[in-house]
Amino acid sequence: MSPDAQIDLSGAVDRRMASAREWDGLIEQVRALDGFADFLRPPRLEALLPAAAYGPIAIINLSRWRCDALVVGTGGMQVVELPRLTLETVVDRTDSYLVALSNVDHAAHEVHTTWQRYDGGDGTLAAIRRYTEAKLAYQRAVNDRDRTLDAALAWLWDEIANPVLTAIGLVDPPAPGQPWPRLWWCPTGPLTLLPLHAAGYHDGTGRAVVDRVVPSYTPTLRALLEARRPLDPAPDDERMLIVAVPDTPDAVPLTDVMRERDLLTSVFAGRNTLLEGDAANVDAVLTEMPLHRWAHFCCHGGQDLADPSRGGLLLHDRTLSVAEISAQRHNGEFAFLSACMTATGGVALPDEAITLAAALHYTGYRRVIGTLWSVHDDTAADVAATVYADLTATGRFEPERSADALHRAIRELRDVHQLPPSAWTPFTHTGP
Repeated sequence: MSPDAQIDLSGAVDRRMASAREWDGLIEQVRALDGFADFLRPPRLEALLPAAAYGPIAIINLSRWRCDALVVGTGGMQVVELPRLTLETVVDRTDSYLVALSNVDHAAHEVHTTWQRYDGGDGTLAAIRRYTEAKLAYQRAVNDRDRTLDAALAWLWDEIANPVLTAIGLVDPPAPGQPWPRLWWCPTGPLTLLPLHAAGYHDGTGRAVVDRVVPSYTPTLRALLEARRPLDPAPDDERMLIVAVPDTPDAVPLTDVMRERDLLTSVFAGRNTLLEGDAANVDAVLTEMPLHRWAHFCCHGGQDLADPSRGGLLLHDRTLSVAEISAQRHNGEFAFLSACMTATGGVALPDEAITLAAALHYTGYRRVIGTLWSVHDDTAADVAATVYADLTATGRFEPERSADALHRAIRELRDVHQLPPSAWTPFTHTGP
């Protein structure tokens, strides 16, 4: 090696060592700041335990070797073995569940398309036959989805939910007049796509999650801790942003969106900003969101299971994507996503919880109601009406009770209106 090469190599080593020392010094400076003691370190369990101050958090860990529930409480963590649960079984269940949901969506689109042709003037016998066949195919898809969902909910109860609830002593519904306990699910892997909150046998026997607890989700323990921090005082933003888009190209019109709009403008009279029609565009929504503590979206939603960051809300001009939402910070307290698939993640990176609901939660909205799959707009409007009536019953808006309000709304749909699980299972609550 030439002397010049030796000098260059020695200089490079010196520069790298100097950079490493500078990096270490900067890290120590950051860790000296208030609240940054664990910067770039794995979080200490003791620092995360306060996340369970209002109820346990069940982290469901999946691996090819074994599966367990890590139940976090304020006093520590309890490992609940799930000996019959395997990663392969979860993948198979998730695949069949997603296929059944997708078949319903495709069949519904075909009904809409064939009806448009018939209603548009094609009154031939062939057009009538295509429309009739599309309706029959849709009903078959719905029946298959309901069977698949019932089986999935029973399996989730037997393999995960019941062992967890039994381990923490929640073996019966609460007595009449007693407060409902809370439980947060933190699923991992393909379980992020399944409705753990609705696991059970919905036959009146009390063997269901919603018969024992008020369920919510959290993407991480740290996210739940952050969501409990006090909001920055800004009384001017105590307004509801209402985004109403009843009709988008190539999508089924949402006739009940106007019912939601009228409800919200009445409940939040003088305290709302309404974006509808061509005003409900991406630029306007992104501009208004940081100015409002509360937001309600009634429109079409969608998710790309292969690339979930491209999913989002279908506004007047285009889709407001998960990626665009994630690029902003909000001082938000509550968001209601009365749209399809706003709490659905992706199949390639399920652990990342890349959903619109999670994006809003991570970027500053403390509590988010979303949906796991397509919902009928009349059911969404019914749930919204029940939830907002509950949250404004005292004369002021109290979003801190949103988990309880959603729990009561879905139990009403199940027990009073006798609707099947496919009608109410999609609705989820994320946050404290």
